[in-house]
Parts: sequence; C-alpha cells; structure tokens
Amino acid sequence: MKAVAYSVKPFEREFLAMANQKKHDITLISNALGIDTVNFAKGKDAVIVTPNDDVSNAVITKLAGLGIKYIATRSTGTDHIDKIIAKSCGIKLSHVPFYNPQATAEHAVALAFALNRHLIQADWNSHHFDFRNDELIGFNFSGKTVGLIGLGNTGRAAARIFNGLGCKIIGFDRAFPKGASYILPASLKDLLNSADVISLHLPLTKETTHLIQKDTLDQMKTGVMLINTSRGAVINTKDVLSALASGKIGYLGLDVYEYERGLFFKDHTNDAPKDQLLERLMEYANVLITPHQAYLTKDALQEIANQTIKNLDQWQMNQCLGSACACGNGCQTHESAGKKKKDNAY
Repeated sequence: MKAVAYSVKPFEREFLAMANQKKHDITLISNALGIDTVNFAKGKDAVIVTPNDDVSNAVITKLAGLGIKYIATRSTGTDHIDKIIAKSCGIKLSHVPFYNPQATAEHAVALAFALNRHLIQADWNSHHFDFRNDELIGFNFSGKTVGLIGLGNTGRAAARIFNGLGCKIIGFDRAFPKGASYILPASLKDLLNSADVISLHLPLTKETTHLIQKDTLDQMKTGVMLINTSRGAVINTKDVLSALASGKIGYLGLDVYEYERGLFFKDHTNDAPKDQLLERLMEYANVLITPHQAYLTKDALQEIANQTIKNLDQWQMNQCLGSACACGNGCQTHESAGKKKKDNAY
C-alpha cells in the first residue's frame, strides 16, 4: 500500500520504519496535513495523520478527489476527523484504540508530584545557587483523596499508581469498570466536592467538552489540584484562569491545551504576539504546562507505530480492523466487537 504520513517528528521515523519493515511504501513528511499540503497525498492509497493535522470536511473532500481510500490516525482520539464526510466519501478510518496507558498515567502523576513539591522552582533556584527552602512546602499524597474522572485503561493505570502512594481513590465513569476494587465509585458531584486531587482521563465528545467550567469548578475544594492529560477542550480555559485567580485551584497541571492545534509540537519562541491565554496561565507559579508529551515514551511510540502499520496490513488484505476501526458506522467484526477494550472512558 502507498501512503503518506503527515506531521512526522524526527524521533518517530525509526519507530515507523521498525514497524513497517518495508511492507508498505510510506512517504514520511514533517508537514501537517491541510489544504495547502493535501496534494502530497496524490498517487497514494492512504494518509497517516495526527490530532495536529487538519482532517476537516474540505481536506477530506480533496483527499477523496485524489483517490485516497484510507485515513489512519496515530492516536486514540478521533475528534479531529470529520467522520461524516469521510463516510460519505467512502474513506475508511482507523485509530490506535489503546496503547501503553502507563505512559500517560505516569506523566499525570509526574505533573502532580512536580507541582506539589515545587520541583520546577526548586531546580531554577538551585541552578542560580539559591538553596533556600522558602515557598517550597508541599504535602504528603498518602491519605489524600484522589478523584479520577474517566476510568478507561489510562484512568485505571493512574489509579493504581496513586493507590500505591496510600491515597484514597474515588472515580467517576458512566460505565464503572469491573474488578477495580481499589477505586471507590462516586457521583461526579461527590467527586468534585471531596477530592484533593482531580485527574482527567477523558475523550473529547459533546458531553465532555468544557466539563470543567465555572459550575463544576465551584463544586471543588478550595486549593484543589487539577491535572489534565486527556484533551484540552475538556477544560474551559477562561473559567480555569478565574479559578486560579480566586485560589479555588491551588495547583494546575496541563499536558494539553484547549487551543493547542497549530501551537503545540512546534517552536514558537520567536512568535510575536504569542497566545495570550496561554501566557496568562504561565504567569502563575502554581501552573505547570507540558507540550502534549504524556504519550512520549519509547514503549508507547513503538506500540503506536506497530498498530498503525497493522491497520495498513489489514486494509491491504481487505480485512476489518475490529477495535481499531474508527469509521462513523463502526464496522467491527462480531468477534472483535465483543473484545473491544476501552480507553479514556467516560
């Protein structure tokens, strides 16, 4: 199969090459997919994309005109793809249904640790030979209540880590997982009212967009720690800024940002002006922002590459992708539909 992979970072190339083993003719380019770059797909059967690519109605329509039959996203989330137009154009879609949930879970906990113990400030001070302990006081995680919203593979992985620290774990999910005895089920209201730390592990849907906004923020404890490694638009950033200003949020750790498309994954050091909302967030010493890197481990990158190539393999053999199918109408086989694993559930 001939394919072009968009938005390929230098560090991804070796993992994709290792997974592909020259089975498919894949052109790797650093350009993001968009109206101006869609012609790179000419003569290909498939395009391979990321959440940072433009896979909107207009772009998919042009891809269909170029003869593209398949779109594979190197991500679990598919909210960046216009599934309705893809279906109408007869283009099949795939995603990576789950991969190494430990990577994202560990990053969520790392954000919580770094915020709590003021590690960024302490490191900066030490590099300037300022070894005072002033304003570096943290708290013990042991005995604290951690609330997890979304108990898919990643949420449960985070729960296991926090549980090992001696935290009381409460969780909210529309479909509470079986066998998670280390997580106490809670309503969303009770979780918001009682958690000292709240970590979000959700897909972006109509239901979860701006789940964290003024009303839900008002229900949280004053000084709460809020961590988001899922999707930026799960949080209303303007409302979170207000909650930071009032002291309602005591610590904020973000690996994703509501308006990150076209911003994250690139160097904007010399941009003028810069994203003003993001700049306002960064004015707070109790805010830690990382550039959508929670997934970024060697283990996870290889799993993503392996599944992406596997999807191309199965398409080439005219086989259904099962749980990796992201088409608007589903299309899992009867066998795979019953075995589909959930990730970032809600």
